[in-house]
Amino acid sequence: MSRINQVAVTGSSGLIGSALVGQLRADGYEVKKIVRRPTRNNDEITWNPTLGQIDLTALADVDAIVHLAGVGVGDKRWSASYKSEILNSRLLGTTTIANAAKTLGIKKFISASAIGYYGETGDRSVSESDRGGEDFLSVVCREWEAAADLAADIPTIKLRTGLVLDPTGGALGRMLPLFKFGLGGKLGNGKQWWSWITLHDQIRAMIFLLNSKIIGPVNLTSPNPVTNQEFTAALARALHRPAIFPAPAFALRAALGGFSSEILGSKKVMPKVLTEAGFEFDYPHVSNALIALVD
Repeated sequence: MSRINQVAVTGSSGLIGSALVGQLRADGYEVKKIVRRPTRNNDEITWNPTLGQIDLTALADVDAIVHLAGVGVGDKRWSASYKSEILNSRLLGTTTIANAAKTLGIKKFISASAIGYYGETGDRSVSESDRGGEDFLSVVCREWEAAADLAADIPTIKLRTGLVLDPTGGALGRMLPLFKFGLGGKLGNGKQWWSWITLHDQIRAMIFLLNSKIIGPVNLTSPNPVTNQEFTAALARALHRPAIFPAPAFALRAALGGFSSEILGSKKVMPKVLTEAGFEFDYPHVSNALIALVD
C-alpha cells in the first residue's frame, strides 16, 4: 500500500477525534476535518449525515478517512427515542462516509465500532473472531459495522474500542473528582471485567493501523483487562486516596437507566489482531497507566 498523506476525520471535536487530529498533524499528515456546521477554513469539509450529503469535491485528494462520529451512548438515559438516536447517528453517518469512500476509491477507511459488539462475556476472554452478543449495543455495533462494509473493496478497518482512559473526558474524567475527594469505590460487586486502553495508546494504534495492511475488526483494548474492583483500587492508589464508597448496582441502575448495563456488565476483550501484528502498548498495565494519567 502506498503511503497515506492526507486524512479526513469525522468526529474531530470529540475526545478521540481531537487527539487523533493533533497527533496526525504533529506527524506530518495533512488533515481535513469533516464537520456538520458551515466550514470556516480550507481544512474543513462539510457534511450532513442525516441527509446523506457530503462534499465529494473537497474529499477528492484524501487518501484515507477515519470515521468517529456518533452520539455518545452514555450522554443521556436510554429512552426509546435516544436509543433510536444512538443507532441512527451511526447508521446514517457510516453509510454516508462508506459510500463516499467507495465512490472516491480511497486507500484506507477506518470506521469506529466498540467492544459492545461482544455483549456480556462474563469471565470468558474474547477476540476479534468471536461472535457478537444480542443486547442493544451488540445489535448497534453489528449494524454499524455492516454499514462500514458498504465501502466494498476499499480496505476497511472497524475499531472495536474499549474504555478509553484520559483525565480530560470519558469515564475516567467523570470518576476523578469523586476519587480525588476520597469518595470513590467499586461499581456494583466490582467483579465485572473492564477492557480499557489509554487515549495515548488508542491514537498510536489508530495511526499504526492507518499504515498497515490489516483489514476487518480490530479490538482497541489493553492486553491486560482488569476487574472493576482492580481498576478502582488502582485509581485510588494512584491518587493516594481510599476507595471505600462502593456504588450499589441498584443505585447505578436508577441513575443511569439502560446504560448501567455497560458499567455493570463484564467484557474481557483481548487485542489479538494488534498484538499479532507486533503493536506494542506503551501502557499495557492499568496501574502504570493511571499513575501516568493522574500525576
